[in-house]
Amino acid sequence: MATPAHSLVTGANRGLGLALVRGLLARGDRVVATARHPGKATALNTLTGEYPGRLHVLPLDVASDKSRGELARELPLVLDDAKLGLMINNAGVLHSGERWGKLSAEVVEDSLRINAIGPLLLVQSLEHLLEDGATVANISTQMASLSARNEFRSPSYSMSKVAQNMATVQLALALKPRGIKVVALSPGWVRTDMGGAGGEIAPEESAAGLLETIGALKDADSGRFLDWRGQPMAW
Repeated sequence: MATPAHSLVTGANRGLGLALVRGLLARGDRVVATARHPGKATALNTLTGEYPGRLHVLPLDVASDKSRGELARELPLVLDDAKLGLMINNAGVLHSGERWGKLSAEVVEDSLRINAIGPLLLVQSLEHLLEDGATVANISTQMASLSARNEFRSPSYSMSKVAQNMATVQLALALKPRGIKVVALSPGWVRTDMGGAGGEIAPEESAAGLLETIGALKDADSGRFLDWRGQPMAW
């Protein structure tokens, strides 16, 4: 029997992150799932009972240097000397209700810390735990497409995800010598707390498509921006 792959998913307590964890577990992976407050992650904690020994839930505030460092120290104990074959940076924030004339530096800076700076520095902190040839998938958004924007909406979220896309390109270049692929993936408009009830697709459908896309990646895809079906997205 093949050795199970080890995967990490951030922001895994609900929505798309939770669906990704379920998909990875269903295919046989050993999964580390992070949440800011693991004690409140009821669905995740229920899954640990359904998949004994294959799912570990750890705390992570992706915007915190201290929290990223603690995860880097704790992960080797959970992985039991194994390395991560897949890292999905899904944790993010969308501040609703932004209006022109009422924008605040606090909201813009918080979005940048969580959506762009945090994932970049988390990969840096965990690089030594990634196996050669691993994949890093940064969950982006169609709202980060500069050429496709045609309305004023959620500027701090859009701006921070554009920054995350550049972080994807930079990480792809930095990790290329180790054969590690880094991609930005748009999950589509998903029916989640963040995406809203009007979303076009269910979290499970998006997660399945994302995992299929990740599984089909080639070295030449590193640094690209793709949608959940593997199709190129406009920058």
